[in-house]
Amino acid sequence: MTKNAEMVIFTRTFDMLTWLLPATNHFPKAHRHSLTKRLLDAAFDLRERLEEANLRQGAGRMERLRRADEALARMRLYLRLAAKWGWQSSGQYEHGSVMLAEIGKLLGGWQRSTSDPKPRGRESSGRGSEVEA
Repeated sequence: MTKNAEMVIFTRTFDMLTWLLPATNHFPKAHRHSLTKRLLDAAFDLRERLEEANLRQGAGRMERLRRADEALARMRLYLRLAAKWGWQSSGQYEHGSVMLAEIGKLLGGWQRSTSDPKPRGRESSGRGSEVEA
């Protein structure tokens, strides 16, 4: 993953956290120590695993990216539950889902580039030297 692309995922997760923290203040107080805590823990876990992955290479990076993907899956579940129970408007749920989908795409790209470090340019046909017109 390029430095520029890495910065995008960090920007998007920061944006998601700055949206999510105030949004959870409107969840029922009775659930602050259950679903709300789990949602926020998953959000912070996601961001922390991405930071850790950025500091590593190879298998260590892949492990952190896999764990970030697990945290992202938990966030999707908890946001869906919050919407189902009426703790979020449909617009809030849609906004959160769009943010998580974008983060998921960025994360998937980072995972692919880490697991297959070969450049993704044009493939050689293996027929020797060819010149294109």
